Amino acid sequence: MLVLILGIVVFLGIHSVPIFPETRARLIAQLGLGPFKIAYALVAIIGFALIVWGFHLYREDGLVPVWTPPAWMRHVTILLMWFAFVALACMNPAPGRIRGWLRHPMLVAIKIWALAHLLINGDAGGILLFGSFLAWAIFDRIAVKKRGDPGAPRIKSFTGADAMALGLGTVAYVAMIMLHPILIGVPVV
Repeated sequence: MLVLILGIVVFLGIHSVPIFPETRARLIAQLGLGPFKIAYALVAIIGFALIVWGFHLYREDGLVPVWTPPAWMRHVTILLMWFAFVALACMNPAPGRIRGWLRHPMLVAIKIWALAHLLINGDAGGILLFGSFLAWAIFDRIAVKKRGDPGAPRIKSFTGADAMALGLGTVAYVAMIMLHPILIGVPVV
């Protein structure tokens, strides 16, 4: 589980740099914007690879059960994931009512994704992985609010961007249900 923990620390650590604007500005001043972006991306990729590899090693060694989720929780998770995919599809910069309602759609998507998976994974590795992402997303949302970033503007009517987010989110959701056994190794239905 050490590789999984290292991956989480590296991945969420690099994604926490924007939470500290002074640190980010200092790094950009030292490295330059282009090299900063390249280093940021490389560290994020390394962290993600460590998470995937670490979780694979953890599952290979055998899951460490902490609690047993009820069977009906699977349905709750499946429903929540549709909302996560729609929120993720709201990342399109075009103004929309859903995007404005969510304010920071990527953070909302991460929170829903993490919560949904916490509800259905009762093992130590799953709780560590999804709990870390949920805690980070909550912390990041608080930091964004403290920095005064209101997020996407609220608008009163639905737009084409909303229809696109609902459509793309639903297509991606259905695709993930079908690909989950191949990509993750766990069937959804």
